[in-house]
Amino acid sequence: MNASMSETLKALQELIEVVAQLRNPEGGCPWDLAQTPQSLMPYVIEEAYEVVDALRSGDEAAIADELGDLLLQVVLQAQVAKDQQQFDLTTVAQNITAKLIRRHPHVFNNLEVQSIDEVHQNWERIKATENGEEPTLSDKLRKYARSLPPLMAGMKISQKAAKAGFEWESIDGVWDKFHEELAEFQHALQHEGKENQQAELGDLLFTIINLARWADLDPAEALQGTNDRFIQRLVQMEAVVDRPLSDYSLEELEQFWQEAKKKLAKERS
Repeated sequence: MNASMSETLKALQELIEVVAQLRNPEGGCPWDLAQTPQSLMPYVIEEAYEVVDALRSGDEAAIADELGDLLLQVVLQAQVAKDQQQFDLTTVAQNITAKLIRRHPHVFNNLEVQSIDEVHQNWERIKATENGEEPTLSDKLRKYARSLPPLMAGMKISQKAAKAGFEWESIDGVWDKFHEELAEFQHALQHEGKENQQAELGDLLFTIINLARWADLDPAEALQGTNDRFIQRLVQMEAVVDRPLSDYSLEELEQFWQEAKKKLAKERS
């Protein structure tokens, strides 16, 4: 059953009051009182990823629960800022509301748009106007590199760079670059120090991200899927053995692995 607007506002107000009490020097929680915006940063990231995991699962109860944990981080950050006389949750809500209205003139004003691409172009144009001047390409890419997980940042950087003209004529050029970077990584592993090995590995991964972009694939989703399948196969293996996996030979583990792989494939078909 959907809650009415009054019930929703009442629930939000109760959450705000609970967090305020947790941060109250008189009778509050020592842990909450000790927190700073910086100390809470890992929790923001952790809760965001847990929301994504719940969304992947499709479990409605888990999604609602994890969204609540993420909402707590927003309210708690705003309360810490209020305690430091910086801003409060009202400011946060007002700012995002004004931004949404400003960046959707096709909804809240009379601007007509013909496609989603045009909506996106208007969004970027308005965003640039808000910042006072058009940011350079390097400014945009630096923001992605600083604020996003590496795989996601790599894809964003690749997309923006391609749009600015840093692009191959066909996917064949990307494959050539892949083989070039793979050879350089192999050479670095054999003949160079750790720093160069890391650099060449990064170049190889970035090229794979570009291959994913050309194929319209999401590398982060792909890697997440591989991680999940790896764990699922281990679960199957552990279900049929009678001692720790480390007690088996590599040949035995490979046999268990292939059997688990076949079983899971059969279940999915």
